[in-house]
Amino acid sequence: MNKQNSWIAFGGGLAGALVLTAIHQYTKEKDEDAPRMDLLGMEALTKLLKKNDAPVPDEHNLYYLTMAGDILSNAVFYSAAGLGAEKTLLKATALGLAAGAGAVYLPKPAGLNEKHSTRTPETKALAVLYYLAGGIAAGASMKLLRRIGKKSVKDKVLAGG
Repeated sequence: MNKQNSWIAFGGGLAGALVLTAIHQYTKEKDEDAPRMDLLGMEALTKLLKKNDAPVPDEHNLYYLTMAGDILSNAVFYSAAGLGAEKTLLKATALGLAAGAGAVYLPKPAGLNEKHSTRTPETKALAVLYYLAGGIAAGASMKLLRRIGKKSVKDKVLAGG
């Protein structure tokens, strides 16, 4: 994979992660059944820090560290769809579904409070749909970035550069 494709993959992954995070942050204030992946992430980070005898930041800083970690890890996860130029949107959609299923089914085996993503049937469905939306946004962004990149290269060639 060349450098440009790597940046396209990461850029699309970042777009998907930002869409996912925006949906989570908006709906947690509007819908009591919305999944609370922020709380799940804060719990996971607290456990990780305690296990490694590291200081746990105050709730405000813990929240922002969790958000940064969520965005970065989701961006890297979604960017895997951009590895190879074929079926990017399909791969990103599948990754979104897989992440949504993981959000619902992995907290309990990981020793985390599963209620953040499984409180009601609606909470479970929304968790899957949010990650799916992030995957679709990632795949669509990668396709768009590839088109822009091809156009840019073509323009340079036509301009004699």
